[in-house]
Amino acid sequence: MEFILYPANERGHADHGWLKAKHSFSFANWYNPDKMHFGALRVLNDDIVAPKMGFGTHPHDNMEIITIPLKGKLEHKDSMGHSSVITTGEIQVMSAGTGILHSEFNASLTEEIHLFQIWIFPNKKNVTPRYDQININYAKAENNFLQLISPNETDEGSWINQDAWIFINKPSKGTEITYSIKKEGNGIYIMVIEGSATIERNKLLKRDAIGIYDTTEVCILAHENSEILIIEVPMVF
Repeated sequence: MEFILYPANERGHADHGWLKAKHSFSFANWYNPDKMHFGALRVLNDDIVAPKMGFGTHPHDNMEIITIPLKGKLEHKDSMGHSSVITTGEIQVMSAGTGILHSEFNASLTEEIHLFQIWIFPNKKNVTPRYDQININYAKAENNFLQLISPNETDEGSWINQDAWIFINKPSKGTEITYSIKKEGNGIYIMVIEGSATIERNKLLKRDAIGIYDTTEVCILAHENSEILIIEVPMVF
């Protein structure tokens, strides 16, 4: 088993007034050659966007993009013809493929939106762009691995063009959970969204993360009621 620690206080930070962002991996004006990606996981941004503000129309291509609102509502428009609002309890998935244009704005006039945006390198290039937006029953994550993303169209949650999985687990205090790797050669990036946990003898606090590879399973012990994000990705892609 090999692992890389990603302390919360070592993330990149950008404060544009209307946008406060924490970058787990090099992004925009923040560059760290030691934090470019973890396997096929390229971006994990932890963003807070002020009311009425957001990202104007901009392009993406050949990337799988997953947006998870933690609090608030996000207004989305894209060149595929989609116009929608994504709220807490939903996730949005885009396969950028041959290229898309989209915009993202806080849909509230009075409240901030807090969201995670995840980018994963695809296993197929230049696919036809695709959009998905689904409801997530987070009650199913109580002491359970709730699947948000997989490679399979027929599985729970949504799917992407990569042999990758994303789960949320909300273990209660004192609970030990074991995650089993879905595909040989994959690694897992685990972030403590809320609470604290020991993961393979490493104690992690809120927003701390760890990348683990060369193993078949990982044990997580929650020290308090917690929320854990698990992203399994190929290490070679």
